[in-house]
Amino acid sequence: MNTCDADLVWTTSHCQNQDHPRLTIQNLTFVNGQSVGDDPDGGGAIFVRGGRFKIVNCRFFNNRCDETGPDVGGAAVRVLSQYDNQPVYVVNSTFGGRDDLGNVGSNGGALSSIGVSFTVINSVMSHNLAIGYGANPAQTGTPGGGNGGAIYNDGNTFTLWVCGSTLTNNTANEGGGAIFFVSNDRSGSLSIDRSYLSNNPSLGFETDPGIFVLADEIDYTDSIIE
Repeated sequence: MNTCDADLVWTTSHCQNQDHPRLTIQNLTFVNGQSVGDDPDGGGAIFVRGGRFKIVNCRFFNNRCDETGPDVGGAAVRVLSQYDNQPVYVVNSTFGGRDDLGNVGSNGGALSSIGVSFTVINSVMSHNLAIGYGANPAQTGTPGGGNGGAIYNDGNTFTLWVCGSTLTNNTANEGGGAIFFVSNDRSGSLSIDRSYLSNNPSLGFETDPGIFVLADEIDYTDSIIE
């Protein structure tokens, strides 16, 4: 879903800020989706730009996007903008779940975004992989990528709220085995509430176990992060 597709009619002066379409994915399973080599990059199962989008009671197994690149991501889901900067809701959904079902891409094995907020509630993310290398911006001589084994968030003002969720056994070649969250101007906020994060190796760097975060507002409440 791309409201900035040049072949479609824009309903506002800013194509990325249209209030429609409104897409809800519910009670579905996405298996073996792939966007390798496609443009726009990312979103092995689903790519979204503009409108409104939510995920309810869905499963994402063994989806893939490009394996390298600093701004390529979302082996399962990639979102680049939402109407009035409202969040994408991900509710009661599973990404991966066991070793042979994980989603794999350069960054953000489960979810990837630039400047988009996510609210993740009562969901499971496990065995997802960010397999790029060289981080972002890409180190000299590398293709870049490898951040956010499960979740990759980048941009300025946006939020990530993870509530009642389990993130385990996700891996990033670079930063944030579970979560990579970088608010460039530090205006974004990360909240982890009543959640369990464990065994999410960051093979390059992290600020907390399984997490790399740059933001002025960070809130961990009633959660286990190990």
